[in-house]
Amino acid sequence: MSNYLAIATVTAALQRLLQTSIRNDVPGANVTTLRPDNPTAMSLSVGINVYLYQATPNPAWRNADLRTRRPKGDLIKHGQAGLDLHYLLTFYGNEQELEPQRLMGSAIKTLVDQPTLTQESIRETIANSNLSFLARSTLDDQSQVVQFIPSSITTEDLSRIWSVFFQVPYALSFAYQGMAVLIEGDKPGNAPLPIRRRQFINNGGNNGIGNKLTRPVIEQVEVENTVEGAATSQSRLIINGRNLLHPRVQVQIGAARVTPEGVSEAQVTVDLATLNEVERRSLRAGVQGIQVIHLSASAQRTATLRGEVESNVEPLVLCPTILSGAQGIVSTTEERDEDRHWGEIAVTIDMEIAPAQRVYLILNGLSEPNSESYIYRAFRRLDNERMARFPLEAVAADRYLVRIQVDGAESPLLVNDSEEYAEPTLVVP
Repeated sequence: MSNYLAIATVTAALQRLLQTSIRNDVPGANVTTLRPDNPTAMSLSVGINVYLYQATPNPAWRNADLRTRRPKGDLIKHGQAGLDLHYLLTFYGNEQELEPQRLMGSAIKTLVDQPTLTQESIRETIANSNLSFLARSTLDDQSQVVQFIPSSITTEDLSRIWSVFFQVPYALSFAYQGMAVLIEGDKPGNAPLPIRRRQFINNGGNNGIGNKLTRPVIEQVEVENTVEGAATSQSRLIINGRNLLHPRVQVQIGAARVTPEGVSEAQVTVDLATLNEVERRSLRAGVQGIQVIHLSASAQRTATLRGEVESNVEPLVLCPTILSGAQGIVSTTEERDEDRHWGEIAVTIDMEIAPAQRVYLILNGLSEPNSESYIYRAFRRLDNERMARFPLEAVAADRYLVRIQVDGAESPLLVNDSEEYAEPTLVVP
């Protein structure tokens, strides 16, 4: 999260970003951060003025910190506010030489090429000797990357903004939005220690005497039978830890609940290749959390979650695998313009894809070292499917390596005897 200097740091970084670019496009131009009615801004001969005229709550982060307090009001974690910053970029210069329009084009080009504030650019801005007051800024530690996008602002809205500046003539302007800046509070909170043991009360016998259940702990997850180091649906998982032995054990992999192959006090093994059809269909590609679950007798009997004891969660990146042969990749293309092809490609993998999962197709040409590459997003899906369909637009004729990416997990590529990537491929004639 960022501290109270985040807003000023974003403005300073935006000023620095534009100044670096326009210096080459329009020599002698400067970037200022003044009110448009400031005499210095009004007398700017050639340059851009960046003015933060409004900050609004970011819709995605508006409710992110509602649970910062206990019912009695005790703070349990730092509060935060997610903001969108609204900037008015005003362009000054010689109208006869079209300097304002050239500056506007240069600014838009810059923010198209660099729409995000990188950690490096933020740190360079903070280190600037002229901005010593930003030395304690923590914007570079923010998990959310600040992005600049054009604001959908109407002529009427633009007129209202300029109307607040008394007797200031309008100058060519363009609005941008910086989203999102996360400002964290300073007030410390109190958080209790995690629960080490849970107690399940068995009311069905033993006169209500409770049985203490020790929580299983996962210390390490090893993966065997990988493909180029990637865990797939054919891999074998070895879960190492303590307190793992129990009469009724299951393993949670994301949303999938599977039965382990073997269980001991310090190890649980799961062979994904031997899972039954129901368990295999519940596996999903992407970053999944793994837990060891101890079921009570009543939980197994009633198929409810009552009486379960869960371990800690360890991450696993489960990668999809494209089916081999013609059943894996099917394409239809037509040539329209100078060896450029349009069409559609269908890729089938070994796991079902949920409608909410993000799926991309990655093509890398093989004819030359600098062959073209393409990334396409899948068409919308309404149900769980193993097949994803993608558009092909203006693809050059070539032989391409094919990868599919599901929630950030990429399908592995196979290598040949020369240790070069060889399969799966798609030929665009």
